Amino acid sequence: MIRTHRSETTAKDMTEGAILPQLVLFTLPLLLGNIFQMLYNTVDTLVVGNYVSTQALAAVGSTTMVVNIAVFFFNGFSVGASVVIGQEYGAKNLKVLHEAVETTIAMTLIAGVLFTAAGMLTVRPMLLLMATPEDVMRDATVYLQIYFAGISGLLIYNMGSGILRAVGDSRRPLYFLILTSLLNIALDLFFVLKLGMGIEGVAIATILSQFLSAALILLLLSRTKDIYRLSWRDLRLNRNIIRRIFRIGLPAAVSSIITSVSNVFVQSYVNFFGSDCMAGWSCYNKIDTFIYLPMSSMATAATTFVSQNIGAGKTDRVEKGTFQAVGVTVALTAGIAALIFFFAEEASAFFTPSREVISYSALFLRTNVFFLLFNSVCHVLAGALRGRGDSRAPMFCMLGTFVAARQVYLFVMSRFISNTPRAIGFSYPVGWMLCFAAEVTYYLIRYRKKQNQA
Repeated sequence: MIRTHRSETTAKDMTEGAILPQLVLFTLPLLLGNIFQMLYNTVDTLVVGNYVSTQALAAVGSTTMVVNIAVFFFNGFSVGASVVIGQEYGAKNLKVLHEAVETTIAMTLIAGVLFTAAGMLTVRPMLLLMATPEDVMRDATVYLQIYFAGISGLLIYNMGSGILRAVGDSRRPLYFLILTSLLNIALDLFFVLKLGMGIEGVAIATILSQFLSAALILLLLSRTKDIYRLSWRDLRLNRNIIRRIFRIGLPAAVSSIITSVSNVFVQSYVNFFGSDCMAGWSCYNKIDTFIYLPMSSMATAATTFVSQNIGAGKTDRVEKGTFQAVGVTVALTAGIAALIFFFAEEASAFFTPSREVISYSALFLRTNVFFLLFNSVCHVLAGALRGRGDSRAPMFCMLGTFVAARQVYLFVMSRFISNTPRAIGFSYPVGWMLCFAAEVTYYLIRYRKKQNQA
């Protein structure tokens, strides 16, 4: 059954009107939603860092990279599905839009089973690959096993919210995240402080909250009267839709998973310096991730904006929107970076009372934070390219810089120049700067030249 009507209350057509206000208004709920989504793991870090032990803090922090391998890989396909749905929405092709929604949800249900099984089987090998210290191994293993047992909830929510974002609805996913994030905080404190469950408690609290968010997003998609309504009886895999999703999503997924694997190797270099440095790196990554949220949110907004306008054939609007998105993100990142630079210790103290851990975290923050300006351009420009359906170029740029160049830098620096925490931490900016140069050069040559010729 194909819906042929449109509701103006939830879906948002981004092919008309002033560009910058649309981007900002669409990005704000995404930003708030990403903040609340980050609270899932960040609250785990806060609770174990303050109420369990330094080893538990190091365990949660070191497992983030492993979790990201699964989540980022799947999110690549979420990007592919969002682009396909966004382009069909912009083109007003309701039949294909309907087929894309059902195919996307069917893929997600299958992926949930596969990711759970794969995650449970590879937990210990991944931790061993990261050279996880023995005093951290037990907590890290327990946390990851519980997390992967409930990862389906996170996958379903992320894909369902991707469907809503593709048609311009970034607000209702935010409402669900606020509710479930507050639930996660309450359950974390209850399981750890009241029941004394330790790291098991924070992991269980996280997956219970994620399952609730998945249930809410599926209920919304099933009951909406809008054109993207999920019809369970029409649930099937459409080969043409899958090919389109894979063409866009696979490069994004591959670049994400290989970058995450590369970050696992960075973690192994950090692990050389012991538990305090590991915990400091964990705190740094949590703070760095929050700084990353504005650029990530605007990148998602750019993908939606560009995909809808590509579907509508409005390439001039695509060009203007891309550069406005980059400009806003750079300015916002610069302001946040300045605050973090001057208040690095205070920000780190939210995660641990240990002076040694705080000093390591502040060291990493002050060394790297302003170089995130390069990363902000990389991510927003990559989002715009994916919205065009060009997903391979960002993949090659990121693999060559975030992965290959970063690993070469780490090998040379640690063995021949200066094997210090500061030098190892600077491997992130090295990748960001090289990716900036590669991606901007590609965009200007391919798309600016093409538009000038037109």
